[in-house]
Amino acid sequence: MTQSTDRKSSTLPSFPGTSFIGQEEEQAVLEVLRRGELFRYHGNKEHPSKCDLLEQHFAKHTGASHVLAVTSGTAALICALQGIGVGPGDEVIVPAYTWLATAAAVLAVNGIPIVAEVDESLTLDPADVEAKITPYTKAIIVVHMRGAPSQMDELLAITKRHGLKLIEDTAQANGGSYRGRRLGALGDAGCFSLQLSKIITAGEGGILITSDDNVWKRALMFHDVPGGERQGITKDEILWGINFRMPELLAAVALAQLGKLESILTNLRARKQMLKGGMEEVAQRKGITFRAIPDAEGDTGATLIFFAPDAAQADQIARKLQEANIGAGLMYHPDRSDYHVYAHWLPVMEQRTWTEAGGPWRWAQRDIQYHKEMCPRSLGLLGRAINMNIDPLMSNDEMEELIEGVNQVLDQI
Repeated sequence: MTQSTDRKSSTLPSFPGTSFIGQEEEQAVLEVLRRGELFRYHGNKEHPSKCDLLEQHFAKHTGASHVLAVTSGTAALICALQGIGVGPGDEVIVPAYTWLATAAAVLAVNGIPIVAEVDESLTLDPADVEAKITPYTKAIIVVHMRGAPSQMDELLAITKRHGLKLIEDTAQANGGSYRGRRLGALGDAGCFSLQLSKIITAGEGGILITSDDNVWKRALMFHDVPGGERQGITKDEILWGINFRMPELLAAVALAQLGKLESILTNLRARKQMLKGGMEEVAQRKGITFRAIPDAEGDTGATLIFFAPDAAQADQIARKLQEANIGAGLMYHPDRSDYHVYAHWLPVMEQRTWTEAGGPWRWAQRDIQYHKEMCPRSLGLLGRAINMNIDPLMSNDEMEELIEGVNQVLDQI
């Protein structure tokens, strides 16, 4: 079959939530506008706040005792770090493969990000995490990258052995699970993003969940000092905070999207299974392996990632897929900047600071050095990895055409 330029691409990047925006979101936004209740704590209180409703529904969705709606996934991470008490000189282990915001959130509370390897799951390698623990380690941020769960049993066991806190960055895996529990609900705090490219979206926004009363209280105060008083925290207890409050319009869209999450996940999982199944015979013949998924049942299905035998073949495959109008991307190349890969976090790698007085590293309790080759296993894996985002609305005919096109490319290698 000759590849045509009008093939429907498995688009990169993929925006699953936006594909499902419809009358529900429109109605929810108009309701807020017509009532004039743009701010969570102002307006006719005969109607429940959209932020309140979002928190209540998200608590039911995740099983968490406490939910806090905030302005972004990064805000959720910062609130979580404040919640568990990370401060100057505290080390926090983060994965070599995650968006820069994970490390930046640590820096925002004057902590020190320590970068650990990922394994074939492209999530934290528990063995390297344990090797990176020092007397100054306070916490681990586990990132469920590209919609798949991390190795939570092993990582939770490590935190228990060493008396550490664990935060789940669930920005890319909303709705996923591990051993039957929702991602984000297994650690001391879970953080979610509602940014445009996420599984459900309000354009921006974030959510923090926890079942720890103290973490909740501290995060609540930090995101909004008056909010702490509204929740019954006494003036003698109140700590200073900043404004990470979610606006009602954003919450209205997020609430409507949350009601569609299971449908989106069902579509994503079915299409990923179809794509992987259609590729398996050719992939095996070509020495291509698929990303390891620590709990396949808990995978959101948002992406399909596979590894070529070497980096040169991976680059060739990615280019040929793109030439065939098939959305795919090489996950790491040393000359192509991507803030998902630690080697490209230049502001962190070079310990750049906002003032001449220095940044968080001045509180480090030991010599901290970063360099681009410090996680070679991660770079090796990512350099062989090809990502294909899953389009939740592709028809079966379109999926079959996509599979045929992918297999044709693989057969050329």
